[in-house]
Amino acid sequence: MTVADMNRLEQAARISMGEFEDSEASAPPLAPVPNGALRLVALALVAVIMAVALHQLVY
Repeated sequence: MTVADMNRLEQAARISMGEFEDSEASAPPLAPVPNGALRLVALALVAVIMAVALHQLVY
């Protein structure tokens, strides 16, 4: 592979990555999750873990 070939590959990669970054920048941002929903999910997860632990201790 010659130096000219390597330069062409590098230039093609830069152009390709530039197009990729532009498409990412135009993507809409994700909607934030409310804190109340996260707390509810965390509480439910803790309740399930405690129920499984209690079941293991009893049986």
